[in-house]
Amino acid sequence: MTNFNLKTHLKERAQLVNEEMEKYLPSTYCKMGNLDEVMRYSVFPGGKRFRPILCLACAEALGADPHLALPIACAFEMVHCFSLVHDDLPCMDNDDLRRGKPTVHKAYGEDTALLAGDALVIEAFNVAAQTRVVDHPEITIEVIKELAQASGCLGMVGGQILDMEAQHHGTDRQGLLAVHKGKTGALIRGAARSGAIVAGASVQQLEAITEYSEIIGLVFQITDDILDSQEDPDPISFPTLFGLEESKNIAKERTERALNLVKPFNSPALNELANYLLIRTN
Repeated sequence: MTNFNLKTHLKERAQLVNEEMEKYLPSTYCKMGNLDEVMRYSVFPGGKRFRPILCLACAEALGADPHLALPIACAFEMVHCFSLVHDDLPCMDNDDLRRGKPTVHKAYGEDTALLAGDALVIEAFNVAAQTRVVDHPEITIEVIKELAQASGCLGMVGGQILDMEAQHHGTDRQGLLAVHKGKTGALIRGAARSGAIVAGASVQQLEAITEYSEIIGLVFQITDDILDSQEDPDPISFPTLFGLEESKNIAKERTERALNLVKPFNSPALNELANYLLIRTN
């Protein structure tokens, strides 16, 4: 336990996720024009792969082989990548660069980017359906349901709508929390819950994982906003609406709560992931 190294863990798990994603999105998968190329451009090389890594960590924390959760973990990452493609479009954030390279619409055009994003999010459900646990076929249905709820109107898409409204009309503290519970937190929560479901979590265990993931999703966003405020302050952000010091205090207090929630699992990965989100610098 004391030899756990988060940096090594993140690198190894990201590689595991990337190798699995290569299986689901090979360069000759659908052979429809250049769609394969554009989908792969949207997914590779990836970012930190935080959501799938969290999914695997939750499965392992509850005693399951993390490989069992790889399909649903990759499905959540595909939905995340789809959201970035659409967020970057001129009708949304109108960004030119993503992870140091031209955004998909800049590289391939708006129409192709729109369709590639659509293809990614739909294909994610095909990947999620490949989640299998011997003698428990109902788990496949459960994780697909988690993916749908986290992605749709009550999750990420709903949060994005709230964010757009806030950008145009402003919001208050409660409104900001609602935005990020959907926009950022829903996929993090769903990925964590799915890993726990694959592991056969009890009701109590799933409740603990759910609250833990909701907290780290909030801390993820607070830290993001604090880092962004140093270069490009956003009027719809935690430092603006809560103040910098209060934002830091909220993140610290919530992280302590998250760590207490997962103590019974004795999981260095869940502990260090929570601590990492609090102190990350990028």
